[in-house]
Amino acid sequence: MIDSLLLYFSALLTLAGAGMMFRRRTRRFGTAAIVAGVAGMAIALFWPAKEKHAAIATALDREMPVWEFDERHEVDVAATPERIFEAIHAVRADEIRFFNTLTAIRRGGRGGEENILNPSRRAPILDVALRSGFFVMADESPREIVIGTTVIRPDRAIAAMNFRVEPNGSASRLITETRIHAKDDAARRRFGVYWRIIHPGSDLIRRGWLDAIKRRAESAPSGG
Repeated sequence: MIDSLLLYFSALLTLAGAGMMFRRRTRRFGTAAIVAGVAGMAIALFWPAKEKHAAIATALDREMPVWEFDERHEVDVAATPERIFEAIHAVRADEIRFFNTLTAIRRGGRGGEENILNPSRRAPILDVALRSGFFVMADESPREIVIGTTVIRPDRAIAAMNFRVEPNGSASRLITETRIHAKDDAARRRFGVYWRIIHPGSDLIRRGWLDAIKRRAESAPSGG
């Protein structure tokens, strides 16, 4: 996330520098701000991504043991693993905070056929994903499910995302992790630029997704 923060801070610095150019007495500072901002954006966008390796412990580790880009979020849920998995399969896009707003920005406000960036208001978001390019990589319900998709074609980068439940006394810990593995340097550079732009929005969506699952699981009747 540090690279994305550097990118957006540098973009703001560049804009501030451009604003300073309109006043003679601040032009020197404006020029310096623009140069620093552009340099910062270049560093953030093209910083090399390091390869990471998993110690095999989860289904996600088995399916995606090597990757370069990732994010992880978790939350405690006062519900059983079974009830949490019911919620995972039932949550809709409109229950996820900021999902529709951020995905509308990603697709430029355009409509079109149903997909993960343009989901139905009635269908569970996981079902939408599986109908539009995602596939189940592993299903160990009610412990873990892993879904994946190709993000740079033809088959040059693949993304995997899981939901994993760890029982913790009377509650459970719900974890989601996303990993992306690029199979060559060109795909790694290409996806790196894209990832650093969208990472803050992806972070918000993942957190909102966990919160939506938590609300559903905790509000479900204890018997079902």
